[in-house]
Amino acid sequence: MKAPTYYQHMVPLDTLEGFRIRPGFFDVNGATALSDGVCFTIHSQGATSCELLLYKPYAKEPYAVLKYPDNYRIGNVFSMIVFDLDVTDFQYAFRLDGPYDQKKGLLFDKNKILLDPYAKAVIGRSETGYRGRVVRNNFDWGITKPSTSPLSDLVIYEMHVRGFTQDPTSGATYPGTFHAIIEKIPYLKELGVNAVELMPIFEFDEMRDYRIVNGKEVVDYWGYNTVSFFAPNTSYASGAEGNHVGLELKKLIKTLKDNNIEVILDVVFNHTAEGNENGPFFSFKGIDNNIYYMLKPDGTYYNFSGCGNTMNCNHPVVQQMILECLRYWVTTYRVDGFRFDLASILGRNEDGLPMENPPLLQTLAFDPILKDIKLIAEAWDAGGLYQVGNFPSWKRWAEWNGKYRDDLRDFLKGDYWKAPDAARRIAGSTDLYNPFERGTDVSVNFITCHDGFTLNDLYSYNEKHNEDNGWDNTDGTNDNRSWNCGEEGETSNPRILKLRRRLMRNAFAVLMCSRGTPMFLSGDEFCDTRNGNNNPYCQDNPTSWLDWSLLEKNQDMFEFAKYMIHFRHIHAVIRKDLEQAKCGFPHISQHGTTPWNDYFTEDSKVVCTMYAGYDKKLKKDDIVYLAVNSYWEPMQIELPKLPADMNWHLAVDTALYKSKRFVFEDAKMKKIRDEYQLGSRSVVVLVAK
Repeated sequence: MKAPTYYQHMVPLDTLEGFRIRPGFFDVNGATALSDGVCFTIHSQGATSCELLLYKPYAKEPYAVLKYPDNYRIGNVFSMIVFDLDVTDFQYAFRLDGPYDQKKGLLFDKNKILLDPYAKAVIGRSETGYRGRVVRNNFDWGITKPSTSPLSDLVIYEMHVRGFTQDPTSGATYPGTFHAIIEKIPYLKELGVNAVELMPIFEFDEMRDYRIVNGKEVVDYWGYNTVSFFAPNTSYASGAEGNHVGLELKKLIKTLKDNNIEVILDVVFNHTAEGNENGPFFSFKGIDNNIYYMLKPDGTYYNFSGCGNTMNCNHPVVQQMILECLRYWVTTYRVDGFRFDLASILGRNEDGLPMENPPLLQTLAFDPILKDIKLIAEAWDAGGLYQVGNFPSWKRWAEWNGKYRDDLRDFLKGDYWKAPDAARRIAGSTDLYNPFERGTDVSVNFITCHDGFTLNDLYSYNEKHNEDNGWDNTDGTNDNRSWNCGEEGETSNPRILKLRRRLMRNAFAVLMCSRGTPMFLSGDEFCDTRNGNNNPYCQDNPTSWLDWSLLEKNQDMFEFAKYMIHFRHIHAVIRKDLEQAKCGFPHISQHGTTPWNDYFTEDSKVVCTMYAGYDKKLKKDDIVYLAVNSYWEPMQIELPKLPADMNWHLAVDTALYKSKRFVFEDAKMKKIRDEYQLGSRSVVVLVAK
C-alpha cells in the first residue's frame, strides 16, 4: 500500500467499487494525471448522471464502472479523482444518462460509450471504439517558445503529414509519420521555407466513408473530420498508440523550431466526424448534442460545413472548449499559429446567421496566451458565406486570400484583361485589407494549396479528373482557372513542356515577389502531380503522396524555387515598408510598359511593381522591380530612371531558354539599360545597385 499523499490528506477518501476516490478539480476539464491518481472531469448541461468506464488496453468490456456520486457534481460538472491508477495500463470512456427527445436535440442514451472531448490521447477507431488515454505532460522544451516574428517574414509550406513521406521514394525510415518529417528538415532548410502548415493532425476518422472505387480503397485521407480536438492523430506516430504520439509530435515541433521553422496547424472547428442524424455517435452527440451543434427547429443539423453538421461555435460552452484547445496546443505543444478551416462558420450565430462581432473570434483575438500566435482564417464556408477582405479581425486575424489565388491564376495563364485585379493582388490587396483598419500583416497569398490542382497540374489540365473519388467526377471545384497549354495531361511534346515549365516559374516568382505572406503546396517546388485530381481528399495512395523521384528529374524547378525563396528573404523591401528610400521612390509603385503609369486597363497585358526603401542592415536603398507579361507575344518595357550612381541589374528572367539559366546571383547579374524586352508569357525581376 502506498503512503497517503497530499491529495489524499485534503479530505477523507471515499471508496467506490474497490477504488479509493475523492471529489476532483471541477475547473480542469478532461483526465489529468496526478502523482497518485487521475482526476476525471466532464461537464454536460443535460445529463442526469455520469459513469466513468475503465478498460484494460483493447479489452471489449470495462474492468470498472464508477458512477459519480451525487456530491461529486457541482453545477453541470462531474469530477472525481481515482487513486492508484497506472496511466500506462488503462483506457477510459464515459456513459451519460439523461432525457431523449430528438426534436429538442436531446440524444442521451445510458448505453452509449462516449469519448472524452478533452482526451489528450485517443485510441484509434477499432472494434472497441474510441477511448481516451491519460498522458503526462513532462516533455522538456528547454527555452523553446512560440515565435514573435511577423507573419509577412514567413514563407509557408503546406504539407500533409503522411503524404509528405509515405511514398517509398522519400527514403524515410518511418514513412508517413511525424518522425519522418524530422528526417526531411535538412531538405526544408535547403529549400528555404521557414514555416510549415500541417494539414489536420488532430485525431480524425480515417475510415469515414470507406469505399472501394476502381479497385482502390478510398478513406478520409486529408483529415477534415475531427474526432478529438486535443489529441494528435494516432496513425501519424512511428511507434505504439498512447502517449508516444504526443511525444513524437513534440520532438518534431521542437526540432523544427530549433531549425528556425515555425509550425502552423490547420484546425477544423466548423464540424466533427459525427456527421448528421445518420452519422456515427461517439462523443458530442451523447454529451450535449443541442449545445455542440447548430440544430434546426426539428432537431436536424444545419450543414454550413458541407460535411453533415456544424459546430455551434458561439455558444459559450463551445467557445470555452475551442479557447482551451488552442491554449493547450500553444502551451503544451508550442505551436506558432493556426489556420482555421471554413472559418466563416466560427462567426455564425446559433441560428446560423452571420454575426457582426462574433464573440469567439473576438475572444481569440484578445486572449493573452494567444497574443503572439498567428490566427489565419479561411474566410468562407460551404453555406455561401464569403468574407475575404471583411473577415472580423480586430487587427489580429489574417486571411487566406482566395482572391489572390483566383486573380493571379487568371492573369498568369494569359487572361491579360485581368491586369487591374492582378496589380492589386501583387501590391498587397489594399483594396481588400485597408492597413488602417486591418493592419499590414493580413494577406496570406497562395496560388495552390491542398484543395485544388498542384502547380504542375494547374498548367497541365483544363478539367478536373476526379473519377477515382467515386462521385462520377462531380466532386471538387469546376472553377480551376487552369490551362493545359495545348494537351490534356501528360505529354511528350517539347514545346508544351517548355511552356508549362515557364508558367510554373512565373507563378512561383510572382508569389515570392508579392506583398503579403506567400504559401505554397508541398511538392510544387519539383512539379509534383496528382494526375488532374483536384480533390484527392480520399486518396491515401500515390495519387496524393509526394513522388520524391521528381526532385531529381525536375531539379531545375527546385533550384528556381529555392532561389526565389532566398531572394524574398534577403529583400525585406518586398515583405514590408522600410524607411523612405533616399532616392525618393515610394514604398510601392506600379507601372505599365512605361514608368509611373499605373492606370491598368483590360488591354494592359503587362503589370510591373517596384518596391523601394532604405534598408538599415544593408545601409543603402533596396529597390526591386517585378515585371509580368501575361501576353503571348514579347512586350517592350521602359524602366524607371534611377539615381546617377545606380543601375538596373537582371536577377530573374523566366524566358531565357537559350542559356537555360533563369536566375542570377548578385555577382553575376547583368546590367540593364533603360529598356528591356519581356519574353512572351514571362516574368522578369530586376534589382537596383
